[in-house]
Amino acid sequence: MQDHTSGGTVEQRRSVLTTLALGLSTFLILFDVTAVVVAMPAIAKDVGLGVAGLAWVIDAYSLAFTGALLASGALADRFGRRRCMLAGNAVFLVASVACGMALSEPMLLAMRVVQGAGAAFMATGGTALVAIAFPNVAQRARAFGVMGVIAGVAMALGPTLGGFLAAWLGWRWIFFANIPFCLALALAVPLLVAEPNDKGERRLDPVGIALLTISLGLAIDALLRRDGSLVLRAACLVGSTATAVLFIWQQWRSPRPVLDPRVFATSTMAGVAALLTALQFGYWAVLVYLPLFLSAAIHISMEGAGAALLAATLPMLLVPLIGGRLAMHWGWRRLFTIAFGLVVIGDVCLVIAALSDGPEIRLAAAVAGMAIIGVGAALANPQLSGVVLALAPSTQAGMASAVTFIVRQAGFAISIAALGLTLGAVNDAAEFAQPFALAALVALLGMIAALVLLPAKSLQCSTQA
Repeated sequence: MQDHTSGGTVEQRRSVLTTLALGLSTFLILFDVTAVVVAMPAIAKDVGLGVAGLAWVIDAYSLAFTGALLASGALADRFGRRRCMLAGNAVFLVASVACGMALSEPMLLAMRVVQGAGAAFMATGGTALVAIAFPNVAQRARAFGVMGVIAGVAMALGPTLGGFLAAWLGWRWIFFANIPFCLALALAVPLLVAEPNDKGERRLDPVGIALLTISLGLAIDALLRRDGSLVLRAACLVGSTATAVLFIWQQWRSPRPVLDPRVFATSTMAGVAALLTALQFGYWAVLVYLPLFLSAAIHISMEGAGAALLAATLPMLLVPLIGGRLAMHWGWRRLFTIAFGLVVIGDVCLVIAALSDGPEIRLAAAVAGMAIIGVGAALANPQLSGVVLALAPSTQAGMASAVTFIVRQAGFAISIAALGLTLGAVNDAAEFAQPFALAALVALLGMIAALVLLPAKSLQCSTQA
């Protein structure tokens, strides 16, 4: 009996360590987005970045992450999930060091691209390893639950931790701080998770990867190319649209698509895609520009900006459980209409803050706006994935999840660029009224999409039964 108890304790401890190790990779991937936004003013001053350059610091990472996701799954199946994750971790580590040492805009942006590609392989490999390490369904559900909490912590506390690091040690330490955690992953994962012998047969689709990446890259470049002629920018947008159509056509005709567009072929699923995109505009992209606004409006420090952003990010830890219950009682249409209505109100409060006179009024309106968009986003964000999985056929659940992830990332990259297009000088608080107004407008379109395209009742009860 004693040996059995001891063995169970050891196994339980190993499960906890495995979950924490794989969750650490999730934390790093999200931390390097949320923490960097607070240090934007310092990065701009030190490296010499304008509005477009600042947007590219985030978009370079997001664009590479999106494109590499299409390749990482097939390569992980072919060469091994653990090997895929460890390779991504090594790339992420080297790129993090290079980002911290960057002295110029080209070097910083190039290394952010490399970092995003490494993060994609970490994400894909880490998710696959959870399924391998926990073949028991209940254990796997618990592991994903813990990783979800870790992801929430990274999103909620990333700006605050990044603000403290940047204020105390300098913005470069946001990247250098990855070093011990990447080394810990490199040591822990081989000890805790075995490499399976099964090899998948998923094919690599270089044409699809290239088409999607080029389409997103051209769209972002067109939006951020402030010094380019109108003809050049229009040509980039036309090229982006044409490439996107080619990508959809190629995937639609493929017998084994990497990313099947049929997942969003119904009006309801199209509505979900619209909500996913609207949330990137109304909340996630706004977070990127809030530290710059707080610096311009009330001359707040990086440390103070990180603390202030808790008003927008803490709801991501506290509200999702409430959102799940409300979805069951209210139904999807009502839940998402209210959630996006809150995002609209919060963004309008930010517009008021930008146009107000006096730091006290600006701070009050900004904090109110951040708190309101945080609650609205926290109600909607986790439930959107549940809607996709509930509406998609069971045979397409994995594909639906992948498409959802791509839509989120692509929408995030485009929304940052679009808000950056409307922003003038970053040292004038009033200039931020336009990007916040655009965010409110797109969130309003999301609210309308929820009213028109989503079913009134939630299917969560039936899908969980």
